[in-house]
Amino acid sequence: MNSSLKDKLAVLPEKPGCYLMKNKSGEIIYVGKAKVLKNRVRSYFTGSHDGKTQLLVSEIVDFEYIVVSSAIEALVLECNLIKQHNPRYNVMLRDDKTYPYIKITNEKQPRLEITRKVIKDKARYFGPYPNAGAASEVKKLLDRLYPLRKCRTIPKQVCLYYHMGQCLAPCIQDVAEEENQRLVEEISKFLDGGHEEMKQQLTGKMHQAAENMEFERAKEFRDQIISIDAVMEKQKVTMMDTVDRDIIGYAVEKGWMCVQVFYMRQGKMIERDTTSFPYYGDEAEDFMSYVSQFYYDKQNALPKEILLPESSDPDLLAEWLGVKVHAPKRSKKRELVQMASENARIALQEKFALMSKDDARTIQAVHNLGHILGIGTPNRIEAFDNSNIQGTEPVSAMVVFTDGRPDKREYRKFKIKTVEGPDDYGSMREVIRRRYSRLLKEDGHMPDLIVIDGGKGQISAAMDVLENELGLYIPVCGLAKDEKHKTAQLMFGDPPEPVELKRDSYEFYLLQRVQDEVHRFAITFHRQSRSKTMLSSQLDEIPGIGEKRRKLLFTHFGSLKKMREATVEDFRQLGIGDKLAKEIISHLRKLES
Repeated sequence: MNSSLKDKLAVLPEKPGCYLMKNKSGEIIYVGKAKVLKNRVRSYFTGSHDGKTQLLVSEIVDFEYIVVSSAIEALVLECNLIKQHNPRYNVMLRDDKTYPYIKITNEKQPRLEITRKVIKDKARYFGPYPNAGAASEVKKLLDRLYPLRKCRTIPKQVCLYYHMGQCLAPCIQDVAEEENQRLVEEISKFLDGGHEEMKQQLTGKMHQAAENMEFERAKEFRDQIISIDAVMEKQKVTMMDTVDRDIIGYAVEKGWMCVQVFYMRQGKMIERDTTSFPYYGDEAEDFMSYVSQFYYDKQNALPKEILLPESSDPDLLAEWLGVKVHAPKRSKKRELVQMASENARIALQEKFALMSKDDARTIQAVHNLGHILGIGTPNRIEAFDNSNIQGTEPVSAMVVFTDGRPDKREYRKFKIKTVEGPDDYGSMREVIRRRYSRLLKEDGHMPDLIVIDGGKGQISAAMDVLENELGLYIPVCGLAKDEKHKTAQLMFGDPPEPVELKRDSYEFYLLQRVQDEVHRFAITFHRQSRSKTMLSSQLDEIPGIGEKRRKLLFTHFGSLKKMREATVEDFRQLGIGDKLAKEIISHLRKLES
């Protein structure tokens, strides 16, 4: 198994869906379904298998997958994909079978039947239902509950169904059109979602039968309820209207956009198209620009309908293409768009996970970054970020990347001591001074590159301390952010100037990872510091509570909540008198109210 395949297996989602196995020519050789993609796809490459599976696995060099929201959807989608791609290893599903529908015929005396073909005959179709056995059981239930005619050809005399009260016997008597219509509407209501009411009735009958010791009858009711649940589960991968439509969703992360197009033909989802690319402007505008280009050369092969996310502008596209373009805000269509967007999000996550696991490219990116900056290979990178909210509890954090990988044992935290208020430049000067004066004293390992979270001002402040105070000449670069607080530009030099770096390069992605990690570390440290300060300050307001008693209280009680709920006797164990104990409890309870 090649390394790229191992990496893809490692980042599979724990969600239901379908997977498509490919050979070295890129041909889809097998389509499967899974309740948990991560477990099922991995199972092909572990343990022992029969001859067929061994042959299949020996040809697999790549795979892709589509995430859905339930195992039923995965089953329906698997059938659609197999019919589309006809993979040679899907022997059992290569015939012309389709999933069954429950049909109410369009006849003077309508009847119920199960069919595998949907034709334009003005009949009512409900489905498809992946579980054919459950569909048959529900039809039997409907036949017992609603006395439409049962015989395919109307006989000359009544049959057993009439005597059982399951048929109105149009063979011997006139059945009013209104009565047939009433039954059709009730059946339609049941199959369109009104089955919950029927389930409640059956549940009541099941409990009653059990109380009467009629266990066989109770079991029959229970089996009917199970059949209803199995057949009526909502599906999104197949629509009843048989309209050809494209469903498009997208996701963005780290300056990249992924667009997923699901192709639904004859009401069935049969294929998808996935594209990832760096974007530079407004995400909604760039998405619409991509969609416009996507259909530019497809004017003669457009679907009847296109579904887009709510954030898009469908009207202009509809006017240009001359087809229905919607951004649904509710119903099944909205769920389809959400499913496309979810698959786009997962595809991006997979992309970044694979990039971070690609050791060879990461090391090459480190080398290339050094070449771009003209400083040699920066094997050790130290990055800094300041964090404060309205000037309170200013802190700074440093992370270390060795050969492009985070080295968490080397991370450091700094509480700002000499700067008051929100002064990023002053904070940066203090932290750089403290970090590298200590390394000088301890003869520690100096970094090959220092990365500052900020622009020209922060870079200049760091360089001034390094060169003019400490006599160190370590390259310093800055990462400026855009208005959305995302990595936008690399700054370097004296004075600092923008460095041309492609956003879809591994070098840019390496810097994004560095900036994201140091920001995460700084924010976490700042939250911890503020939390401790807020807890301590509440006790500091009480006369008679100093640093020693505060530490003693937190060591014993563990939290302010437990102090609030404690009794005077609980405080006596710590040598705190009753008067002070009452003041502590009263003060903390006042703050809570």
